[in-house]
Amino acid sequence: MTTDPAITPEIIAKHGITPDEYERIKSILGREPNFTELGIFSVMWSEHCSYKNSKRELRKFPTTGPGVLVKAGEENAGVIDIGDGWGVAFKMESHNHPSAIEPFQGAATGVGGIIRDIFTMGARPVFNLNSLRFGPISESKNGGADSESKNQKSKIATNRRLFAGVVAGIAHYGNCIGIPTIGGEIYFDESYEGNPLVNVFCLGVLRHEQIARGAAKGIGNPVFYVGAETGRDGLAGAAFASRDLTEESKEDRPAVQVGDPFREKLLLEACLELLATDAVAGIQDMGAAGLTCSTCETASRGGTGVEIDLAKVPKREVGMTPYEIMLSESQERMLIIVNKGHEQTVCDIFEKWDLPYAEVGVVKDDGMMRVLDHGKVVAEIPASKLADDAPLYEREAKPKVAKTTSEADLLKLIPSPSAGAVTESLQSLLAHPTIASKNWVYRQYDHMVRDGTVVLPGSDAAVFLIREAGKFIAATSDCNALYCSLDPREGARIAVAEAARNLACSGAVPLAVTDNLNFGNPYKPENFWQLRESVEGLAEGCRAFNTPVTGGNVSLYNENPSGPIDPTPTVGMVGLIENEKHITTQSFKDDGDVVILIGDRGSEIGASHYLKVMHGRKEGLPPRIDYTRELALHEALRALIFSDFVKSAHDCSEGGLGVTLAECCISGKKTIGAEIDFGDTGLRPDQLLFNESQSRVVISVGKANAAAALALLEWRGVTAQRIGTVGGATLEIRADGAHFTWNADTLHKAWYFAIRNCMS
Repeated sequence: MTTDPAITPEIIAKHGITPDEYERIKSILGREPNFTELGIFSVMWSEHCSYKNSKRELRKFPTTGPGVLVKAGEENAGVIDIGDGWGVAFKMESHNHPSAIEPFQGAATGVGGIIRDIFTMGARPVFNLNSLRFGPISESKNGGADSESKNQKSKIATNRRLFAGVVAGIAHYGNCIGIPTIGGEIYFDESYEGNPLVNVFCLGVLRHEQIARGAAKGIGNPVFYVGAETGRDGLAGAAFASRDLTEESKEDRPAVQVGDPFREKLLLEACLELLATDAVAGIQDMGAAGLTCSTCETASRGGTGVEIDLAKVPKREVGMTPYEIMLSESQERMLIIVNKGHEQTVCDIFEKWDLPYAEVGVVKDDGMMRVLDHGKVVAEIPASKLADDAPLYEREAKPKVAKTTSEADLLKLIPSPSAGAVTESLQSLLAHPTIASKNWVYRQYDHMVRDGTVVLPGSDAAVFLIREAGKFIAATSDCNALYCSLDPREGARIAVAEAARNLACSGAVPLAVTDNLNFGNPYKPENFWQLRESVEGLAEGCRAFNTPVTGGNVSLYNENPSGPIDPTPTVGMVGLIENEKHITTQSFKDDGDVVILIGDRGSEIGASHYLKVMHGRKEGLPPRIDYTRELALHEALRALIFSDFVKSAHDCSEGGLGVTLAECCISGKKTIGAEIDFGDTGLRPDQLLFNESQSRVVISVGKANAAAALALLEWRGVTAQRIGTVGGATLEIRADGAHFTWNADTLHKAWYFAIRNCMS
């Protein structure tokens, strides 16, 4: 028999429990905790489960609205009304730390976990997205000394390994379970070396009356464990995700879960079949903190108690201790509160789907989470104190001083480019992995399974037809962390605006947001300041665009020995397209179409990818966002789309107008050129083509509709100008007497094969 270790200050500290928190635990229990109870508190009071360092900030988000059916924080995922009695459940979560240690399984189980969050709500998952961040996978243009070059090559090799492993893990799980991955975003930056970000998103569909709840209701109702057997994989994964990554993190490899998508497919179908009966009083995914989280959270939500006996839990390893069983994060498991008298229904359905199940406990009226092992009490804790009464902190916040070089000074620091340098810059930007085509990635994903994907990966937003509801859903994920590193509040505001702009370009009206807040150690004042500023920027943006936050995830302690990641408050936004004919994509379509720029030409070059990629400068103020101007642009663009004027629409973001126009030429089924003339701008060519000022969209319209489109924009008070014509084999741009020419096929080759060449 294994003997639990004595509770010592060293053991307490190893569990991430502070002395003050330990005193609080003793006060709650009225005694010293045993080893199993200490482990239970350590995972439930970890940042990953309790949000103890971020919850005060999260309360700043708007979470209500006429379309909100399930609010943020109430259940496993939020639910939004999409009309005619249908709703969508969606959420984004991270699996950053596990993916840094074991990229394939870390990413795969991240996908599995977010899918369970969705079908736990009673929704059928229909598609996935993701937002990924890695260190550089291509060598810097600036080179370096031999020793620096060797070190850089070693880091690049590691980044490529992590990138390949994560993509393979996402593809494996999504493809095997049969849920398409239809879009997302990927950035590459030095700050993510050794600490990649893997944020995964899933959306499911359900009728309003099918919404399931995760509460242990009904005193005397039996508690069932269903799904895969419990093993030692994933032990204390929530606690692992709530501390810094270090060189010693390899020792935490057992904390990385191992997933089985085929079993999850069976679990999904079995749970949805069971939820269609009258058998279920409550249901909860065993995600972070496993059996611990599912028991105490269902009891707390229901205002009840739950008693379970670990001897009845299906296990795949012998000799597991109560500590190991309670803290295991083995995948593909659920806890179900069954209406008394319906036990046989559960047995029949899970036998049909050939899945393990067991009646392991009962709902009590005492508010306690009581854990037995062969009838002996091994843990007894008030459920609400454990699930909802973790200590909340407001950490010290200290502004991080970033370089605030003015636009004028930035232009003085970089040479005015020759015509050849401008030509080379566009090609280099298109070939940079952050901007380049992500076809190497999404070709590994089965984005056509279930045949609902209407707009394939690679456009401004993904569009999916939910056949059972007859609804077209658009979705996107966005965050420019380069902006956030230099001004986190403005960067977060822009993340919301860009997501809404991407949806507008697809023809959609935004509905709601889920987010994933990725930051460094909150105990460091500059990191906590970045978190606070970003949250306030997101909250402001969501109010401006009337997109309530329905839930999400906070991932802190994203640091490696070199320091914290750039603040990355990722936004996942969902919208609705009422009419199929209004679905719009970004690529130019036909010779002779007129190209129109909606918005100003812009001039803000600070924090731009041009500065970073071509000049190695990560500085300056990011562009400013004006909500009034941005909202007017979105409304005007949708009015044009609803009037059947628009053939293509593409928002102007990373890389500026030059990259936007090039992508319009090369991102469709065929490459096509364009002749563009900006006239006299008074700007340097690099400032004109590569500035990243906001609130700009490039559209193409049929020649016959050009005058009407421009008149509509003028009537709405939105700045716009006719800048050119689609056609030919080259992209030609004229401005201020200069003339630049690129072969469209050459640009396509640089853009399309860039990541593939890095990974070959």
